[in-house]
Amino acid sequence: MTGYRVWAPAAEQGVDLVLGDERVALERGDDGWWQTDRAPRPGERYAFSVDGGDPRPDPRSLSQPDGPHEPSEVVDLTAHEWGDGDWAGAPLEGAIVYELHIGTFTPEGTFDAAVEHLDHLADLGVTIVEVMPVAAFPGRRGWGYDGVDLFAVHEAYGGVEAFQRFVDACHQRGLGVCLDVVYNHLGPSGNYLATFGPYFTDAHHTPWGWAVNLDGPDSDEVRRFLLDNARFWFRDVHVDALRLDAVHALIDDRAVHFLEELAAETDSLSRELGHPLWLIAESDRNDPATVTPRRDGGSGGLGLHAQWADDVHHALHVLLTGETQGYYADFAAADAPAKVLGRTPFFHDGTTSTFRGRRHGRPVDPDETPGWRFVASLQTHDQVGNRATGDRLSQLVPPGRLAAGAALLLTSPYTPMLFMGEEWGASTPWQYFTDHEDPELARAVSQGRRAEFAEHGWADQVPDPQARGTADASTLRWEELREPEHARLLEWYATLIRLRRERPELRDPALGREDVRREGGVLRVRRGEHLLLVNLGDETLDLPTGGEHEVLAAWQADLLHPGAARLGPDATLLLGPVTSTGTTEEASRG
Repeated sequence: MTGYRVWAPAAEQGVDLVLGDERVALERGDDGWWQTDRAPRPGERYAFSVDGGDPRPDPRSLSQPDGPHEPSEVVDLTAHEWGDGDWAGAPLEGAIVYELHIGTFTPEGTFDAAVEHLDHLADLGVTIVEVMPVAAFPGRRGWGYDGVDLFAVHEAYGGVEAFQRFVDACHQRGLGVCLDVVYNHLGPSGNYLATFGPYFTDAHHTPWGWAVNLDGPDSDEVRRFLLDNARFWFRDVHVDALRLDAVHALIDDRAVHFLEELAAETDSLSRELGHPLWLIAESDRNDPATVTPRRDGGSGGLGLHAQWADDVHHALHVLLTGETQGYYADFAAADAPAKVLGRTPFFHDGTTSTFRGRRHGRPVDPDETPGWRFVASLQTHDQVGNRATGDRLSQLVPPGRLAAGAALLLTSPYTPMLFMGEEWGASTPWQYFTDHEDPELARAVSQGRRAEFAEHGWADQVPDPQARGTADASTLRWEELREPEHARLLEWYATLIRLRRERPELRDPALGREDVRREGGVLRVRRGEHLLLVNLGDETLDLPTGGEHEVLAAWQADLLHPGAARLGPDATLLLGPVTSTGTTEEASRG
């Protein structure tokens, strides 16, 4: 940063740089940019005044030490001495992703505190740590999806310098870092972008109000703002991937969609940096074109590298819990688990969605799109936190079903993602929490949350999002790892992840190769020469295995003799081909 600059195309009287009591008039440049040669000094506080209006933070601020309503702070991004010079990147194919929220991952709620638990993730077999949004927002507590300063890291987490240290520490342990970014909307409080230019448009609407201006007048610079934001995270903070929130709400009528442009620039930067960079979409469209590579001349898909596969979560959730309310109703179909585990990540691939009241989705071509491009999960921040009381799967089903779900996920053709604490069956809920400083907004959020669940009779059970205790209750308790039941599940997860890494058939991303059959409460999944048996019934069953195998992992199950296995209620048995080096004594017996 050689001088102060800001884009304010609608300014008529001018733009001032505000440094405490001092004001410096900026000079009008090209394309709506205003600038001065005055050199920024690290630690200096500054703001901009458009046409004599109130001083507002820099839209590209790197630090908001006193919150989004106050002046920005100059940061020297080159001050950190990186120790990841030999980092070659984190492959997405074969990855194990781990989603975490910095504010509730540890009691301290900071990046530096999170570093203390990275060895746990590396030992577990995680390869990519996905960090929920860190863009600055008002207050100290929140999920992060109401960020308003997209380049600034939330001060309560430690700011951008702490994020750099965190990424560096991850890389030195062989962990890649994925950052969740929100480009489809900004939060309702502290959002001053419209003061500077047409960042938003009323030509399109989203669930959060006006859409980001990706295709209207002056949208070139708005797109550049977001493209530069992605480049900032990749180049200056060294993240390896971005998870793009709700890309279906990025409404763009141009011939070249914003996502296609973002993918092209990301691929170009990847070649420049010499290691892989990834874009992972959250999309509600069930359209494989999202992750279909772009072809020469711009044909083909959008070119993103992966996307979340919510249908896999929904089918497994219904299978394990029996819940069929809301959008889960469609996934009560008897063939749902077999379809999403054996053929396609999209249960709705052109079929009728009763929740939507229409047909939904498009088929995935297994010859064109491998399974690793779809990130599958048993739990996520959305699927846990949007429940009335934020109850995890570990609070809904017994340990045997947790073990079964883990086995189904971690032997699937998709990229598995765990939600923080899932690996040991954390007893803490993960609830919806906020810390809005605007009293009216705070009241509206608290009342709205209660009203959302009132029709189900749950209003009295819903925690107040604004209460400090709601976030505190959602914070992991790491001491649980010393308790036998939690340690047992952790060992089970670690074993399954190790087996997935060591045995190519268990991570084969080819779709349609799995033979998945369901008979009542029994699932039989064949992956090449490997066989997974799951009994979700309440009776002990003797099941044929179809050949001679050795036990790789067992939860309340075992081989009776070659060709037959015994599974108790809520039992799981993973079998592999008999080898000269493997023995049943090496198996994990949960």
